[in-house]
Amino acid sequence: MEKSNFLRGLATTSFYAADLEGAKKWYTDLLGIEPYFNVPGYIEFRIGDYQHELGIIDSKYAPQGAATSPAGAIVYWHVDNLETTLDTLLSSGATLYQPITDHSGGKGSFVTTSVVDPFGNILGIMTNKHYLEILNQRNAAS
Repeated sequence: MEKSNFLRGLATTSFYAADLEGAKKWYTDLLGIEPYFNVPGYIEFRIGDYQHELGIIDSKYAPQGAATSPAGAIVYWHVDNLETTLDTLLSSGATLYQPITDHSGGKGSFVTTSVVDPFGNILGIMTNKHYLEILNQRNAAS
């Protein structure tokens, strides 16, 4: 197996919520779509340019020892307008976790921020020049 294909791409990001119905409503309102998959204890949305999956699991199914407060790795979702998206998240009830940070030495090509959703999950957003380059290459090849 070629090392560059060892991890093929993001398949599903999973969040936990003690109030699964509340999380379903909040994310449905935020994303403007209903979950495409909905079973007792689990909902899943397909979002973005590559239809990545955002799954929300009833927290009663969280593994033993799972964090009960914001912790762990942060998945960043590319957005077209970082400030506008951050404002939308904050006005929808999320709280700021990390402020807007430019990781590109002032070039604005790799900028992140993150929030904690009303259910305790860290949601990262970013603008990323590399993401747009890959998307443009994919669209040009279509």
